Amino acid sequence: MQLLVIGLNHKTAPVAMREQLAFAAEDLPIALDSLKAITQGAVILSTCNRTEIYALAPEGQTLTSTMSQVIEWLAAFKNTPMQKIAPHLYQYQNNHALLHWVRVASGLDSMILGEPQILGQIKQAVRQSRAKEGISSKLSWVIQQVFAAAKQVRNETRVGSQAVSLGFAAAKLVTQIFQKPSNNTLLVVAAGEMNRLVATNIAGLGVGKVIICNRSPERAALLASELETIVPQIEITPLDQLANVLPQADIVTSCSGSLYTLIDKTMVKQALKQRRHQPMLMIDLAVPRDIDPTVSELDDVYLYSIDDLQHVIAGNLEQRRQAAVEAELLVSQIVVAIERKYLVRQVGQDIQQYREQAKHHADMILSQSLQQLADGHAAEAVLTELTRKLTQTLTHAPSKLLRETASEQPVETVNFVAQQLTHAFRKDKCPYLTHNNTLLDDEPASPSFDNQ
Repeated sequence: MQLLVIGLNHKTAPVAMREQLAFAAEDLPIALDSLKAITQGAVILSTCNRTEIYALAPEGQTLTSTMSQVIEWLAAFKNTPMQKIAPHLYQYQNNHALLHWVRVASGLDSMILGEPQILGQIKQAVRQSRAKEGISSKLSWVIQQVFAAAKQVRNETRVGSQAVSLGFAAAKLVTQIFQKPSNNTLLVVAAGEMNRLVATNIAGLGVGKVIICNRSPERAALLASELETIVPQIEITPLDQLANVLPQADIVTSCSGSLYTLIDKTMVKQALKQRRHQPMLMIDLAVPRDIDPTVSELDDVYLYSIDDLQHVIAGNLEQRRQAAVEAELLVSQIVVAIERKYLVRQVGQDIQQYREQAKHHADMILSQSLQQLADGHAAEAVLTELTRKLTQTLTHAPSKLLRETASEQPVETVNFVAQQLTHAFRKDKCPYLTHNNTLLDDEPASPSFDNQ
């Protein structure tokens, strides 16, 4: 396949090295342009956890030679000594490279097992390479197979189906309690980093309104600016107005860092009364807790602490690990199938070339025969000689192939080739003859990479 992967990730390199070899957005066009000179198409994937180059070696050049050139190019482009980079790099070729690419796209090689973001990052990397015309038809075909494989792994296994981050777990709770998030209001109590991540995940479900209740209006405004593209209505209110806005909230997420309880049982009782006992989901991420634990005793309130979410995440991670075993097996099977499809497409080009050569020789023989008929030679003798020459021309290459197979390949391969050749012209097997022995049009060659 002439496919190669060169890269490093969170398992092979420390953060400092990953930062040094990461590609900034403005550097990618230049990098992709320069890679054209040494590859037959390339994709650069650069994230916080990995930098990888997927590429095809040019026709007529060995993979080993191309890989050496790409590593040298990387060291030069990043102005980093080769000996400093080499210990952290992994290198894969052909089926091993394809297996690695599919595993990465499926989330099996990620720091968080099964995370879905990596596939989107690969798609973005592909778009960037296409914009620089850095993807050949053959590499484009490989990319299509990788995307299809990742989708199949997602659909047929549960490796990415369970929440394994606080934000994802919190958003999952919302979908389990509320059918239409667009009708719900999210109250964010304190706009710190953890609460920001959780609030962003929940807001991403499409909630109708977000109320940010925070001591610092500046930090509240910063969170509001992040959410304004996905939430139609955002309100900022001081923390001392918490009791007044609580009745509006269907979902509450709190993480203040306060030493005292911010939401007590009495506040929630009053809020429920004003809400006419519509259900409330309350997520307390704080330690010490912001929400009085006895609130969970109230009807129509679903209260989850950070420990509750961590238990959910731990259980989900174990489920992902179990699903990953199944996913790894599926990936191996998919890669074998892709390799077979690749060979079929590759041999399509060889078949087309062989047929063109056969047609050229047949045309030459036909031209000679027509000239002989024009010169007055007996038609029967001319046709007999035409048949003999065509037979010799068309059977020479298969005969040579059979002899070389017999001298170099296992006996099973020899028997298979011999049987296929000797049975090819049986009346019930030959694709060129109808039931009355008339010739059919030539069958099309196998699809090539240029005919996607």
